[in-house]
Amino acid sequence: MLFHGYLSSKEAFAAQIEYFSRFFRVTAFDFLGFGGSRYLTNAFSVDDYAEWTEEVLRLLNIEKPHVIAHSFGCRVAVKMAAREGAAFDKIILTGPAGVILPRTFSYHLKVKTYRFIKKIAPRFAEKHFGSKEYRTLSPMMKESYKKIVNEDLRESAKKIDNEVLIVEGKNDQVTTAAEAGEYLRCLKKGRLRMMEGGHFAFAENPMTFNLIAEEFLYD
Repeated sequence: MLFHGYLSSKEAFAAQIEYFSRFFRVTAFDFLGFGGSRYLTNAFSVDDYAEWTEEVLRLLNIEKPHVIAHSFGCRVAVKMAAREGAAFDKIILTGPAGVILPRTFSYHLKVKTYRFIKKIAPRFAEKHFGSKEYRTLSPMMKESYKKIVNEDLRESAKKIDNEVLIVEGKNDQVTTAAEAGEYLRCLKKGRLRMMEGGHFAFAENPMTFNLIAEEFLYD
């Protein structure tokens, strides 16, 4: 199974779908609120996405698949794998999100500034503060986004018994090598492979990624 990242869709995995379809039954879908899926009607947390995805697996009659997850998709995969009754076989996390590193002074200053300005000029605050990603979201998606990004999943990662491979782009500035390293320290059976590329290294250098993933899945 393929779990895409935030504001992305299953099409991000086009090269993986084509390659791995030669060896496996490949299932890729759009998370609720993204791609061709329907809009959210309430603000989903990571737990909500995990439960929704479990229902997708049940309806498709898929049991214990391998999973390749990117960024936000890694949050969902980690949550599902941490629950009782293993949801997956082997897990590949690339550009994994879900670790909150210590906040810098500048971060806290920006948050305080935003909260102050929001009181006196809410429209200005919403337009000029927060990431570009956040500013493009609908009000419902913004509420969901805040639930998602403010949850640290290291405790969930510690509960995972599966073999897990983290594939990290050397130039990833979105989910950094430091975050990947924190995940690795939490996993019981974790490995880390670095490769050329940024946050979408699997799409930038698909053959390299596919061969790394294939080696792990057949190991």
